[in-house]
Amino acid sequence: MDWGGVMVDLDKDFKELFPKLNFTLKDFQKKVIENVISKGNTLCVMPTGGGKSVIYWMTAAELKGIAIVISPLIALIDEQAAKLEEQGYEVLVLHSGISVKNQVKLMSDFANGNLNPQFIFVSPEKLATDGFFEACVRERKSDIKLLVIDEVHCVSQWGENFRPFYKRIPDFLNQIYGADNWIKILALTATINPKETADICSAFNIEKNNVISCQEKLIRSDIQLHVQKFSNEIEKEEEFWNIINLHIAEKILVYIYRKKHTRGVEDLCEKAIEKGLKAEFFHGEMTAKERAEVADRFRSGETQIIFATNAFGMGMDIPDIRTVIHFMIPESVEQYYQEIGRAGRDGNCANAYLLYSNKNIEVKHKDFIDQSFPSEENLIQSYHKIAGKNTGFRPISLFDNDEDIQECFHYFQRAPLLQVECKGFMSLRPLTDIQNDKIQQFVDSTRSKYLISVLNKYPDLTPREIIECIYQAFIEGSVKSKNPLDRCLILNINQTEIDQVSMQEILADIEQKKTYRHSLLDYLVYLIEHFEESNHLHQDIAYYLGVDKFKLGKIYTTADENRVRSKSEVIISDLLYKSGINYTYEQKLHYGSQSDQCLLPDFTIHLPDGTDLYWEHVGMLGIEDYDKRWQEKLKIYQSQFPDKLIRTYESAVLSKHAENIIQKLKNEYGL
Repeated sequence: MDWGGVMVDLDKDFKELFPKLNFTLKDFQKKVIENVISKGNTLCVMPTGGGKSVIYWMTAAELKGIAIVISPLIALIDEQAAKLEEQGYEVLVLHSGISVKNQVKLMSDFANGNLNPQFIFVSPEKLATDGFFEACVRERKSDIKLLVIDEVHCVSQWGENFRPFYKRIPDFLNQIYGADNWIKILALTATINPKETADICSAFNIEKNNVISCQEKLIRSDIQLHVQKFSNEIEKEEEFWNIINLHIAEKILVYIYRKKHTRGVEDLCEKAIEKGLKAEFFHGEMTAKERAEVADRFRSGETQIIFATNAFGMGMDIPDIRTVIHFMIPESVEQYYQEIGRAGRDGNCANAYLLYSNKNIEVKHKDFIDQSFPSEENLIQSYHKIAGKNTGFRPISLFDNDEDIQECFHYFQRAPLLQVECKGFMSLRPLTDIQNDKIQQFVDSTRSKYLISVLNKYPDLTPREIIECIYQAFIEGSVKSKNPLDRCLILNINQTEIDQVSMQEILADIEQKKTYRHSLLDYLVYLIEHFEESNHLHQDIAYYLGVDKFKLGKIYTTADENRVRSKSEVIISDLLYKSGINYTYEQKLHYGSQSDQCLLPDFTIHLPDGTDLYWEHVGMLGIEDYDKRWQEKLKIYQSQFPDKLIRTYESAVLSKHAENIIQKLKNEYGL
């Protein structure tokens, strides 16, 4: 790779930078790394377990600077940080599991150059609400070369996994670097549809050519799909326990989207325990510690079956789950494919069952999708709580408020009924050991010490100017604090009531999103209602997710991790690989004077002298269209590539025939 006039050998660098890893970079990983370095902002779509982490590790190392990694879950952050530390890299982790006091000390040391991590891990919420973090990053902005956005599908307002604070990442970059001078961005996800892809590319200035997808491996054909529809829940539950008995010796994950009530997570778990099964439940109302302990027991095999809501998702990398059962229908194709993807991560075969009824579909529409959006009454009540009785500046700590406010806030921001002026704090009261005259004047200007009161005394200053002055003093050590400053957003309230025009705009926005979510569920229902067999459903899903139509047939995995189109081609590929023969599957073979004239041999055999042979497996003789195409190809081989064609036919002795051909090649060409 030529990077700025300097030739870079990624394979050599990888061995030097990560000597403890006993594998080599895959071609796809190298392609993404090279794209970020040479072309800039990149969206990488590849299945979990495909090596996404190594891509951003290596990219950051090649850029020779600090990488900020945005990740949605504490468990994911801690897991990635631990792996990097094992490789000898210094990591700065900032999340709610670390005391605020310790975080302030770590960030101050970083800002002053006393702490020099190669990777900084934060949540999108911290990035969007912590002004001190922003101030510290600004001090070291020239050292930061890469922003990694993990699970980037959470950015898109259209997906059910939408995390609104992911949308604030561009604002953070604008504050640090300016709108036209961002650092390089690497966005990573496992499953995303074209509409969400467009949303993400727009948010992060990613050009269409910089969307790189490991398309064949997005098709999880190693998981056998089963779809069963029932007329009632009693019938469905009976079949559910039959399926459990079929897979009794395996690690089983059961998805249900309600915590309590009949046939909820806890109810079915209790029934499983009564049947003598080693079962536990897992849902969002449990503490992070409780969920981690359940996951650990499942990972170790102490627990055999987990009954979970979709809280069991990102970050749950347990390789030997053999069976995933959806006891209720998921909300979308994306959710379904993400969740069945929890199975078979060790590369071995797995099964996924989807059990549903018309009642499940109706409940999903009415109780899950419709109820996930705020009503007009919720909007009015929440806005009153946020705006108060006066326009102007107002601090708010979103995470100290109820869920309705958190849910409604981003609609108000888009309206725009309010703007986020900056990130800051509510009170100057904790400040102590002040050695800065300007800050002392701020503190002395008001008895209450509230930021808004200080602003009233200094109308010529903006909230950002006052807050950044205080943060800078913290970094320099000219002010301290008895207790860590609180974390809040400083809002500029434009009006105290939601006017009719704004309300209609918000409701129209909600209705558009609601309609889209319903359409996602409708499409999943359409696919499963027309279910015929596992591979067809995999291909339909892959096509929906944007996989090129030509690649949909590559559903069989070979020993060297290629994807081919038939089991017969697996046999040939595996024999070539085990014999040490260098080959390429479906490599274009150009001929004639026109550039678009080419064949696509099943296997191109690369000989030591630089010439190639072409192996075609003729697998469907007797079908009229196939026979016609094969006759045409045969004529081209005879005229353009005489004596270069190897042929095998579909046969019960294919393996033996292919072995004989390979042995002859080895003898004749010294392979």
